[in-house]
Amino acid sequence: MCGMPQQPPVRSTDSRPARPDASMSLLTNVMDHSLDDGYAEAAARKDALGEGGLPRTLRAKLGLAAGLVLAALVVTVGAAQARISAPVVAKERQELIDRIERETAAADKLEDDIDALRDDVGRRQRAALEEHGGDQGELVALLSGATEVHGPGVKLVVNDAKETESGGGGPRESSGFSDNGRVRDRDMQQVVNGLWQSGAEAIAINGQRLTALSAIRAAGDAILVDNKPLVPPYTVLAVGDGQKLSTTFQDSADGQYLHALQENFGIRTGISVEGDMQLPAAPSLIVRTAEPKAGKGTS
Repeated sequence: MCGMPQQPPVRSTDSRPARPDASMSLLTNVMDHSLDDGYAEAAARKDALGEGGLPRTLRAKLGLAAGLVLAALVVTVGAAQARISAPVVAKERQELIDRIERETAAADKLEDDIDALRDDVGRRQRAALEEHGGDQGELVALLSGATEVHGPGVKLVVNDAKETESGGGGPRESSGFSDNGRVRDRDMQQVVNGLWQSGAEAIAINGQRLTALSAIRAAGDAILVDNKPLVPPYTVLAVGDGQKLSTTFQDSADGQYLHALQENFGIRTGISVEGDMQLPAAPSLIVRTAEPKAGKGTS
């Protein structure tokens, strides 16, 4: 039995080695075909119709050139203007800075001059009080607020209520007056007058020394002492016999008034006896003198 001749095994004619990125076919396809087929087809269609690329007619080329020249001219003019205006702006800014510094220095000098003149006037006033006060010059200076004082006394702190809205009535009720838990100027007036009547020898509110000519007024919700606004809490320092001054004030009508403000409106108060306190001199004094005028005798 004759056997069929065996055919040799077929071998592949492609002897090229496999690509190392064969397993990354998706990335390879994206890199090889970065332009979408639709875009490529549209570009080819425009090329076929003569619509793509640079303009081909002379008029179109001249228009493109004119546009480029105009754009370059605008950029050049803008850069030149910016280069020219930059030093002007910098100069104006420096001049403004120099002017501010000059005016600030002038204002500081004026403030120093005012302080020096105020100190000189104060010295002259104290000297006049001591000269005409005789043996009681120190007492006159003390009572007029012309000199600093220190000694025992009481410290009274008065502050607005935590809740600044409350009902009417109570000791501050009046027509057209809004009771809202804030300390008012007339409250401080009564407190100060009560301390004077209780035996205080010198009083200051938030470092502002009071004299017989001091005024406590209001400007809106702000309290002014000699036209200087104060900020709560209001700390009242009164020099005198501390324990006696505290007891006398709290038992007085003005002390009861302050207690009523606390009970009815929530105004916060606190009083303590201090062993030694220092009060400044009044910032400005007005010295007034009166002398008998010689006149004709009366019949």
